[in-house]
Amino acid sequence: MLRIVRAFWHDQRGLALILFSVTLPAIIGFSLLAIDMSRINNLHNDIQKGTDALALAAAAELNGRTDAWTRAENALGNLISNTTTFSDGGIVALPGSGTTTVDATYPACRSRGQISWCFLASIPANDSALITSANYAASASVTRFIMVAAQPETLTTIFPISFISGNTAANGFTFGAVSVAGFTSGVCNYTPVFMCNPYEMVNGTNSAGGVTLEQAVTDPAVHRRLIELRLVGNNAAYGPGNFGFLQPPDDVGNGAQALAQTIATSTPRGCYSAQGVSTKTGQNNGPVQDAFNVRFGINASGNAFNSPEYGPASNVRKGASTGGNGNGNGNGGGNGNQCPSYNQLTFNATGNMGLPRDATTPYMSGRMGDGNWNMSGYWSTNFGSTSYPSSWDTTKPTRYQVYKYEIANNLVGQASTGGEVGTPPSACQPPVTSVDRRLLYGAILNCNALQAAGNNLSGNSTNLPVEAFASFFMTEPVPGASSGGSVFVELVDITGRGGQSTLDNFLRDEAQLYR
Repeated sequence: MLRIVRAFWHDQRGLALILFSVTLPAIIGFSLLAIDMSRINNLHNDIQKGTDALALAAAAELNGRTDAWTRAENALGNLISNTTTFSDGGIVALPGSGTTTVDATYPACRSRGQISWCFLASIPANDSALITSANYAASASVTRFIMVAAQPETLTTIFPISFISGNTAANGFTFGAVSVAGFTSGVCNYTPVFMCNPYEMVNGTNSAGGVTLEQAVTDPAVHRRLIELRLVGNNAAYGPGNFGFLQPPDDVGNGAQALAQTIATSTPRGCYSAQGVSTKTGQNNGPVQDAFNVRFGINASGNAFNSPEYGPASNVRKGASTGGNGNGNGNGGGNGNQCPSYNQLTFNATGNMGLPRDATTPYMSGRMGDGNWNMSGYWSTNFGSTSYPSSWDTTKPTRYQVYKYEIANNLVGQASTGGEVGTPPSACQPPVTSVDRRLLYGAILNCNALQAAGNNLSGNSTNLPVEAFASFFMTEPVPGASSGGSVFVELVDITGRGGQSTLDNFLRDEAQLYR
C-alpha cells in the first residue's frame, strides 16, 4: 500500500496540464492585452496620419495671400475628405459636415465636425514647448503654420482594464492627435524689385475699379491695362503702383552700382521668401534706373554693363529713330562695344512707333490705363500689310502677346515706315535668348496694409509678407537716370492661385510637418 502511495506521489505524468491550467488565465490576459495594445497603436497611428494629411493639405495654401485662410479651410473640408471607422465611433467623416465654427475669443481657431484647427504665425523653437495663444496669427498674411487636432476617440478594450484600475466605469482608452504643418514659399533667380499691389483691396474697394489681382491676369480687358510704376521720394508713403528695391544677395556688394547690376543681369541669383522680404531703399536713381534699359539695347552708363550677361532682348522695338552716331538700323548710335545711350535716341518720330500707351488712364489716379491701346496703328506702322491673327480683331491682345508674336513669326527684323527694326543694335552685346529680357520679375506687396501695420517702406524694412511674385512686361524704356522717370509695364503673370503657371520654374514651394 505504501508502495502504491509513494509511486503516486512521485508520478509526474500530467503535471504540465496542471501548470497550464494554473497559468491559463494569465496567458489569456496577456494575449488580450497584447491585442488591445496593437489595436490602440494602430488606431493612434490612423488618427495621427489623418491629422497629418489634413495639416499638410491646409498648409499648402498658406502662401501669405489675403485669402489663405479661406483656401486652407476649403482644403481641409474638400481636398482629402473621407470616412473613417475609428474604434467605437462608428463611421465618421473627416473633417465632418456642417459649417465652420469660429472661436469667439481666438478668431484664428476654428472647428468643423471631428476636426479643430488654429492658424499660427509662429511655433516655439523647442518641440516640447506648448503652443499658446501667443502663437496664433492675427491675419492670413502673417500665417505660416496650422495646428490641426482630431476629436478624441475612445477604444473599448477586450482586456478588462477596470479590473486593474478599480474604476468600473473605465474600460477603454481615449486619445486624439495633433499635427502642426507649415508652408515655405519663395522664388529664386529673381530680380530685387518690389511693386506695391495695384489691385490691393482696402475696405472692399481699390483704385483699380474693384478688380482683384487674380482678375488682372485672367480677364483680357484688365490684363492689357498699362500700369505706370513710380518711385517715391525719401520718407514718402508708398501706395498702389509705386515700386522699390529689395535687398540683393549678400555677396554682390553695397551701393547703387551693385544693386543695378543685379537688376540688369540676365542671370539673377536672388532668392526671396513669400513669408518675408527686406527692402533696400536709398538707391533709387543713377545706374539703378539705367539697369532697366539694357534690355532695350540702351546703356547710359558706358561700359558699366558691358558683358554678355547684360545683353539686350531679342526684340527691342521701341519707336526710336536713328541718332547722331547711327548705325542704320533705326536704333540709335553707339561706339566701340557700347550700346547707344538714351540721349542718342529720338522717340516717337514720324514713321516709328513703339508699343502705345492706353487711350485713357481712368484708374489708380491716372497711372493705370483702360486697356484700350492703338494696336492697329502700331501694326500698320511697323508691319504694313503683314497679316496678324484674326482673333485680335475681336479680342484685343496684350502688348506682350504682340511682342511675342513678332518674335515667333520672324517680324523682328522688319523695318517700320521710319526705318526702325526690333533687332538690337550691332554695337551691343549679342541678345540674350535664354530668358525673356523684356520681362521684369518682382514681389508684389500690399503696401497700404503694411504701412498701416507700422512698417516703414521708405526705410530698410524686413520680414514683409509677399502677396504674390509676378512678372511684368516692360513696354518702353525708362527715361534717363536724371529725370526720375516711370516704368511702364503690363502685368503678365503671378504665382499661386489665379496664376497662369509661367513662373513655376522660379518657385520653391514646400509644405512640411513640424510636429
